[in-house]
Amino acid sequence: MFGYEEEPRLSNLTMRATLMYQAGDVRIENVPDAGIIEPADAVIRVTRACICGSDLWPYHDLEWSENGRRMGHEAIGIVEDVGGDVRTVKKGDFVVMPFAFSDGTCEFCDEGLQTACIHGGFFGSTDVAGAQAEAVRIPLADGTLYVLPTRDVNGLLPSLLTLSDVMGTGHHAAVVAKVGPGKKVAVVGDGAVGLCAVIAAKRMGAEQIIIMGRHHDRIALAKELGATDAVTERGEEGVERVKTLTGGHGVHSVLECVGNEQAMATAVEIARPGGAIGRVGVPHYPGIQPDTTFYNNVTVGGGPAPVRAYIDELLPDVLEGAIQPGRVFDRVIGLDEVPDGYRAMDQREAIKVMVKP
Repeated sequence: MFGYEEEPRLSNLTMRATLMYQAGDVRIENVPDAGIIEPADAVIRVTRACICGSDLWPYHDLEWSENGRRMGHEAIGIVEDVGGDVRTVKKGDFVVMPFAFSDGTCEFCDEGLQTACIHGGFFGSTDVAGAQAEAVRIPLADGTLYVLPTRDVNGLLPSLLTLSDVMGTGHHAAVVAKVGPGKKVAVVGDGAVGLCAVIAAKRMGAEQIIIMGRHHDRIALAKELGATDAVTERGEEGVERVKTLTGGHGVHSVLECVGNEQAMATAVEIARPGGAIGRVGVPHYPGIQPDTTFYNNVTVGGGPAPVRAYIDELLPDVLEGAIQPGRVFDRVIGLDEVPDGYRAMDQREAIKVMVKP
């Protein structure tokens, strides 16, 4: 199911890709084949892509557009072509495509914050086509693509794919929230990012990891991945339950992996004085009240994860099997089934859907 394929892509003038025209309207259509536009570009044949929880926000509220939006920002694949200025990536390389493209040379890339690259941007945006397709153009290929050291990846493709987003994003939440040995941690959200945040917290030595979610199958998986406790209550009941589990004070580190107002309000309430919140859920609310965080000296940080910066650290554990973030995938579909994949994730019938073009 997850094996590596050597066969070339059988497309020349057109290819199939996912377009979203408005909320709930996802289609697979023939589009012009991906090709080199700028000398720093590469083109990859997509071996695996997936649907992200953040893709469900436009699935709910995207306004109509005549041309549609090319969806998808997570992929691994084979380099098919490179522009004349590309130096570190070559045809035939097996690569991870992080969800943001970056030049790798600006001051922010040098600081390991590629999502703030002054020449960069995001795949699946209005400007750059997405990766839920047979192929995708990669701007700034040298700074963006991560060349994998081996093609002997039988069984590892799902976990390698998570390095393009969700594993790096869960790790980012843990880094920002200052997870470390002996810390008490709460993960708000039981989606793919939340489950990867559990993996990250365990990997970084947390003593107690509380998963906050409502889905029994996801909670069971979270416990297999390292969660020590589960809280299914929401609102004040959930806050009180976390405080009971932590001796009344709350947790040192909150990993907020949802992005709605209630999740962030909960994160603020369960952080102990002097604690930290790592926000990685794409926010869909106007803001948070600062009073509690101010008087409790709670640090709030986070944002789009610079996953390109984390691959060096996380990849060895994936290759050795020390972490298995690929377990968040519970459905594999072909490209033609992507519209139903969106529906399944929206209806919580699937945690995370992998796409095999």
